[in-house]
Amino acid sequence: MIEEIRAGFTAKNQVRDVTLSRSRELIRFCALSIRAVHRHEWDEAASLLRTAAAAAAVMAADVTDYPDLYEAGYTQDALKELVEAHVLYAFVRGEDLPGPAELAAPPAAYLNGLAEAASELRRFALDLIRLGRTTEGEPYLALMDEVYSHLVTMDFPDALTGGLRRTTDVLRGVLERTRGDLTVAVRQEELQAALRAFEQQAGRLEGS
Repeated sequence: MIEEIRAGFTAKNQVRDVTLSRSRELIRFCALSIRAVHRHEWDEAASLLRTAAAAAAVMAADVTDYPDLYEAGYTQDALKELVEAHVLYAFVRGEDLPGPAELAAPPAAYLNGLAEAASELRRFALDLIRLGRTTEGEPYLALMDEVYSHLVTMDFPDALTGGLRRTTDVLRGVLERTRGDLTVAVRQEELQAALRAFEQQAGRLEGS
């Protein structure tokens, strides 16, 4: 009997080790895809998303007989990263968001990944500010705001949501900082435009 239990633990531990390795691999693919999105390398990002989705499917299949390993933090974190990478790509490319079923992600992992993808949009808004295209960053702010407005209504225990409240709080902070940065940038652009108009008018008056 003891040997049977030992054999069961040995088999489960082997699956755990493999799953842990696969989760790290999946997170790496997702991180590379997100980096490609920020670089506007769309084909590379899409290819990495396909690779990540395939890796996630293999990881989930490995733990079919061990539900507790599927629910383990490292597995759920990897699935959250999968959601973040796919949702960020959809946000930036203007595509329909993939749902939890399409990504084979549990609800908690999906919502946390959605929140983190929304937070990533700040980088795009800041890039546009630096390029002097501030108004083009406003749609990203609107997306962040929309995601936050939905997530803040998920008033359930962290045990059910995987710590969604904390992730939503982080998004709120990122949202407010981005709103402030865009507001300041718009005001600066308006001031610069007013100064240019004044200088042009003053030049015309001097020449008359």
